[in-house]
Amino acid sequence: MPSGSASTRRFALAMTLATSLPLLPSAAYAQAFPERPLRVVVPYGPGGGTDNLLRVIGPAAGATLGQPVVLDNRPGGASIIGTELVVKAAADGYTLLATDSAVLVNPGLFKAKMPFDTVKSLSAVTMLASAPVVLVAHPGVPAKTLADLLALARAKPGTLNYASGGLGASTHLAGELMKQVAGVDIVHIPYKGTGPAMSDLLGGHVSMQFSGISSARPHVDAGKLRALAITGRQRNAAMRDVPTFEEAGIKGVDADTYWGLYAPSGVPAPVLATLNRAFGGAMRSAALADRLADLGFIPIANSPEEGTRQMRAQITRWAEVVDRAKIKVE
Repeated sequence: MPSGSASTRRFALAMTLATSLPLLPSAAYAQAFPERPLRVVVPYGPGGGTDNLLRVIGPAAGATLGQPVVLDNRPGGASIIGTELVVKAAADGYTLLATDSAVLVNPGLFKAKMPFDTVKSLSAVTMLASAPVVLVAHPGVPAKTLADLLALARAKPGTLNYASGGLGASTHLAGELMKQVAGVDIVHIPYKGTGPAMSDLLGGHVSMQFSGISSARPHVDAGKLRALAITGRQRNAAMRDVPTFEEAGIKGVDADTYWGLYAPSGVPAPVLATLNRAFGGAMRSAALADRLADLGFIPIANSPEEGTRQMRAQITRWAEVVDRAKIKVE
């Protein structure tokens, strides 16, 4: 009996050690993380909404983590080039993706052409923020209101054009939704990011653009662009004088942008939690609140689990929008 009892105790101790061993490396790694700078890939050129947002919150997140947050702009391929870079990176938390709604739209837009499965390849660190999209026109376009613009488009079909930050971006889909709802023919011109698109709009090379507030507002305030309408159910505090599309007479242009921070699938949960505290904390920081609001961002800063659920729900939703709008990518 004594020997049996001792044997039982030894077996129980062995099982305890065996089941705890796989957790030790992850726990130890999480405690040490991060030990070097973090790389955040932005799949657009400098000057767009995603770049603007990360340049505001990156330093604050880096201060919390005790390591610099380095932005790596990788434009092209409707954001797929930069996203794939992160998908193929080591799942150690040192390479992250900061992007807008394109990552949510691309699976439905490109379907079989996608070089990876977004749902299986990425996990959310946090959904960072949302913001409406604003339609801005060059002053050379003879339209002071959305009604004026649509009347011009109907009178001269195919002569007006609009720029976007790339195929599949919310700035693209907002235009397609407007065209569908209003029944107008306006030519889409995609760019490798909002920044380059804005440069051509300011130069008068395109008629109008759907843009994030952070990119458009400075030019509207300076009188270089005219803001005609904004997506969302209510006016945005950063541009209170701009009517919503519904107020301007069109319903159904529901294309708010969502920004998220993502990691390759497989990053240990404790590391995701550390990243979430740093970047989510930056989004909720009282010191940054006014600056984020001025740029039009509405903080979300949810948990990795909530962010991943939201990512998957939005992918399903946008696939349905793309199919209903019959948007085709050649």
